[in-house]
Amino acid sequence: MTHDPSAHACDTHMHFYDDRYPVAQGSVLRPPNALVSDYLEVRKALGLGRVIVVQPTTYGRDNLCQSDAIAELGESARGVAVVGADASQDLIRRLHEAGFRGARFHMLPGGAVGWDELEVVARSIAPWGWHIQLQLNGRELAERYDQLAALPVPLVIDHVGRYMAPVRPDDPLAAPLWQLMDGGAHVKLSAPYESATDPTHRYEVVGTMVDHLVANYPGQLLWASNWPHPGQADPPSLDDLARLRDRWLPTAELAHQVLVTNPDRLYFESNSDR
Repeated sequence: MTHDPSAHACDTHMHFYDDRYPVAQGSVLRPPNALVSDYLEVRKALGLGRVIVVQPTTYGRDNLCQSDAIAELGESARGVAVVGADASQDLIRRLHEAGFRGARFHMLPGGAVGWDELEVVARSIAPWGWHIQLQLNGRELAERYDQLAALPVPLVIDHVGRYMAPVRPDDPLAAPLWQLMDGGAHVKLSAPYESATDPTHRYEVVGTMVDHLVANYPGQLLWASNWPHPGQADPPSLDDLARLRDRWLPTAELAHQVLVTNPDRLYFESNSDR
């Protein structure tokens, strides 16, 4: 495999689920338990040593399930929380001390924060060196471009833009993504099944977007498993995940850049202490 087998290779997007924690009222997804012990087997199989734990929509703005998992994983883990416009600096400080380094906005059914809170949250997290993590239908990027381009913090866009349905790099709908990348945004190479179904788990159209990103923006890319693939009736196997990763990152140099160097900068280095 071409991936970096070091202890620093990082999975930048996954979720924990545990029925000991209360789910948010009106939550759309309620997956079965997916615990730290389960994920450690996934991480070992994929040759990874670090992880970014992302607050799922299931728990709304209550980040405790993910926070407890980060504490169990220790220094190998960081997190992305969900906070609203009413979040105090004391709350953000406590989340920062717990290992969180970003605020998630999920602009699809089940999300706990809305577009009207984006700027307020961005200003609140800026002093802490956090970023905004955004998931939306990429077909909405054009109408949201000005709002996103003006954010005072780094922007990370999930799942290759999550265009539903997928587009190719020369599609006009992809242009706002390239403009945001030119302005410094990051993109996660992850969950192509959120854009298109494919019984072979090869995702040819999404792959053309990945190829364009890798060719033009290698310093702004992150890789993620999206384990345990919530809401997917036909999730990829670990072999599928490894094959896709190695197809997308075909050289050791690219793999090290995306799996180690880029997540170092965004999650583990400059903003580790305020």
